Amino acid sequence: MLDEPTQALSLSLKAAYAFGVQHGLEREIAGIREMVIEWDSSYTSSLRRGFIVALFEQHGLFGDFKKQHWPLGNTPTGETQRRRYLRIKEQYEAFLAGRGPELAGDEGAEAPGDGEKALEFALEAHLRDFLAKNLDLVEPGLRLYSAPEAGGVEFPVEQGRIDLLAVDRADKFVVIELKLSHGRNKALGQLLYYMGWVDQHLGQGPCRGLIIAGDIDDELTVAVTRVPGVRLARYRMSFAIEPLA
Repeated sequence: MLDEPTQALSLSLKAAYAFGVQHGLEREIAGIREMVIEWDSSYTSSLRRGFIVALFEQHGLFGDFKKQHWPLGNTPTGETQRRRYLRIKEQYEAFLAGRGPELAGDEGAEAPGDGEKALEFALEAHLRDFLAKNLDLVEPGLRLYSAPEAGGVEFPVEQGRIDLLAVDRADKFVVIELKLSHGRNKALGQLLYYMGWVDQHLGQGPCRGLIIAGDIDDELTVAVTRVPGVRLARYRMSFAIEPLA
């Protein structure tokens, strides 16, 4: 099922904003949500999460927030995330004060912890293949594209590979991009390139696009409202214990 993940890797900003307002922190939440971030880094959402964690801890609310909205926060992986959010906040404040360099690229504090790495590795190995065999979970009537030269899984294009290339009931192409944790804004640019390539080289256009991620940032949600033919979806994972003896 594509929905809010039961164990989201990242703290949900949407839930945090609502939770803060419910607990009388309207002014502080508005300040975090509307703050102008003055460094050239793609980690703006993690920075906001750092301010959220600090705010909730200052007011003794973080435990209740985790219990209600982020159960993973009470695990070792969640604690690693918490420390990283606060570290990004500290580095940003140091950057503003001229005391240290800003983060760059995919290095430094944004690197995932060991628990998250292990989980993402498992997802990378199985999520794409699972959806390829169960495209009806994405959209009724959706089927995987197949051609003599290439299949619809990891479909090759000139500047990369499309995670899943599908065809809908109207025989129109649907380009599906998977993000194993966060659906960042750069995912939208990548998806649009793939959609343009499909329209130019495979025809039957205009095609549609879909970004499926474990966590959808507010910035990406806003950006997609300006792009016709593109949708967002969250995946949800669950498991069961089967007694054997």
